[in-house]
Amino acid sequence: MAYTRDEIADWFRGLQLEISAAIEAEDGKGRFEEETWERPGGGGGHTRVIERGAVIEKGGVNFSAVHGTLPDKIKSALKVDSDAFFATGVSIVMHPENPHVPIIHMNVRYFEMNDEVWWFGGGIDLTPHYVVEEDANWFHNELKAVCDQYDSQYYPRFAKWADEYFYIKHRQESRGVSGIFFDRLNTQTEGKGKAELFAFVQDVGKRFAPIYTTLMRKYKDAVYNEQQKAWQMHRRSRYVEFNLVLDKGTKFGLDTDGRIDSILMSLPPETGWKYTQSWPEGGEEERTQHYLRTVHVPK
Repeated sequence: MAYTRDEIADWFRGLQLEISAAIEAEDGKGRFEEETWERPGGGGGHTRVIERGAVIEKGGVNFSAVHGTLPDKIKSALKVDSDAFFATGVSIVMHPENPHVPIIHMNVRYFEMNDEVWWFGGGIDLTPHYVVEEDANWFHNELKAVCDQYDSQYYPRFAKWADEYFYIKHRQESRGVSGIFFDRLNTQTEGKGKAELFAFVQDVGKRFAPIYTTLMRKYKDAVYNEQQKAWQMHRRSRYVEFNLVLDKGTKFGLDTDGRIDSILMSLPPETGWKYTQSWPEGGEEERTQHYLRTVHVPK
């Protein structure tokens, strides 16, 4: 089946609503507020934000379908010749109140210039404030199970790609426990048709809610103290640095005149940068720092 760009966009919009409902059900208190917006150059989207929930302090599940003329800067970065473009997808970030609940991010997307030039991209990554290796391994096994349904090389290939992508070079540490990341998947690169590639992206998208609601449920009632909240703010600062300095999605949104509030939805409600900050020797903060600087780093 040859999916049209509108059919793909419709599916992404449905995914946004399904994930929102699952997060609301697990949170038990917070509710998403939706704002519909239009992009002056063409298209628009629906921004859905949840704030001050029982588990989620701030989170967003955003859908967009935009089109128009591609800026020269983006054309050069993508190494394409055509001016016309269409891009659609869902982007998600969840910032929890409890420092024992991890931050999570997912993006699944489709980009098209014409009938011959198109591709899928996306991925999921997990950013715990405190790394629990059992959870990290479980998370990766969940992603591997999805990948293995389509290609035995997808997981090792996309996990390595994630390690490289979600690496904060100026801090020499991973943003979190990584995950999978993929981009520009099309018939030429994968030897698979659009329907099969879209099915893979769909299954990645559908794994988000079961994965994250499991982690929400596991840690939402965990007790925490002031030091752990301070560490959470420290870890959030690293997340902000990555998104503002290195994230390609943020850059694409800004360069294509996307809606700024939706683009920066990924930022936490509060964080902080202290000039100097120390943590107890041998403590969980130090252990997490060591993990982030030694495990999911580019090889």
